[in-house]
Amino acid sequence: MERQLTLYNRVEELSRLTEFVEQLCDELSLDAVLSFNLNLVLEEAVTNVVNYAYPPGEEHTLTLKAQAEGDMLTFILRDQGKPFDPVAQAPDVDTTLPASERPIGGLGIYIIKQIMDEVSYQYLDGSNELTMKKKISQQQQTETTDTE
Repeated sequence: MERQLTLYNRVEELSRLTEFVEQLCDELSLDAVLSFNLNLVLEEAVTNVVNYAYPPGEEHTLTLKAQAEGDMLTFILRDQGKPFDPVAQAPDVDTTLPASERPIGGLGIYIIKQIMDEVSYQYLDGSNELTMKKKISQQQQTETTDTE
């Protein structure tokens, strides 16, 4: 199964992203906890592109591809904004510090790395490509039973 969503780099597009992820999770019969986590991860990733990839006021598109194959769910987020490798360039957040002592920012990327099983980045042909993979187990899929 493969789905793709094209969004503009506007915060208002996040509602379309949420709808896309919810439909995907329903189609794959994923449980509410995993669905929530995937929504959180993808919202963080897309918000970073919307807020930081392009100069203010410029309109661009970004694409999110979702692929489910076997027990692996893969999301590939592509944009043509300025190159940024969140895997290598974003410093790890020190979660042992009180919130008041932590620098602002970086928590979204930390959350993405914690929830997803694999996160990788590459810059190809003028595009940022962030790949996020999550293994989906049978326990994360809701049970459906037929009653007759």
